[in-house]
Amino acid sequence: MIKTWITTAALALSALSALADEHGSRTPPLPAYQSECGSCHVAFPARGLPASSWQHLMGGLGKHYGTDASLDAPTAKAIGDWLQANAGRGDPPPEDRMTRSRWFVREHDEAGPGVFQRASIKSASNCAACHTRAAEGSFREREIRIPK
Repeated sequence: MIKTWITTAALALSALSALADEHGSRTPPLPAYQSECGSCHVAFPARGLPASSWQHLMGGLGKHYGTDASLDAPTAKAIGDWLQANAGRGDPPPEDRMTRSRWFVREHDEAGPGVFQRASIKSASNCAACHTRAAEGSFREREIRIPK
């Protein structure tokens, strides 16, 4: 009886956790991450990449996809520690690009191949083009508006 109850409770907690993630449960933002990384692009959700990808990206800020995004040591450490603590799971995507990760491709498969080439969107990394609250770190499905 107790074993059945514990199993049921564990399954319920697991389902609630998955439901919260699916419906936009967010990691509390780190102001330094929002201001430093969000000044050039959307401050992507930490759970979007595994810890190894974040470590690689933070270790190469001098050549961050063709841009010098270097930070002072204390800021880099604070952001790096936060990213490590809130990183997602799974295999690193090619070139550590979130837009090439399995979950990203799966989540965006309904968009169709030409959507990211639209002038109003420009690329898959332009989250704010479709996710109306991306700047706030919210990527809930009900907040998506795909521009023409």
